[in-house]
Amino acid sequence: MRPGDIDETDRKILRQLQRDGERSIADVAEAVGLSHTPVWRRIKRMQEAGILGGRPYRLNPEKIGLDVSILVFVKLDRHSPEALESFEASVLDVPEILQCYTMSGEFDYLLRVVVATVRDYEKAVKGRLLRLPHVGNLNSHFALSEIKNSHELPL
Repeated sequence: MRPGDIDETDRKILRQLQRDGERSIADVAEAVGLSHTPVWRRIKRMQEAGILGGRPYRLNPEKIGLDVSILVFVKLDRHSPEALESFEASVLDVPEILQCYTMSGEFDYLLRVVVATVRDYEKAVKGRLLRLPHVGNLNSHFALSEIKNSHELPL
């Protein structure tokens, strides 16, 4: 299944599931104007194509004491394929790093790090981030407040 194979009905279904992944197929079917079986078939087809994944619960970081969010710009000390692969593989093993993006421009990567306190971030920098392979420079920016954090794609 390719992106062009998704029709407007599929998009309606995806919009419903993005808003609430716990909704029953019957509720989704009612919202999109179809019966249960065609909606179930479309969902199954999109799951098999890798368009739809599981239903992870979204945790509220403040409620569990992880409300310090830092955007960390990383510049590597060199740019060989081996250096990039080594850095990227190592990032996967650091639980405080929730997101990692390769970047164009001045920095090579952007990380989103979440911890409980500024002291915890200091420990993460000294104990993990600076020890990642080929890190040349870290530039940290602390988020003061979160205005928007959506996982809904604009369908």
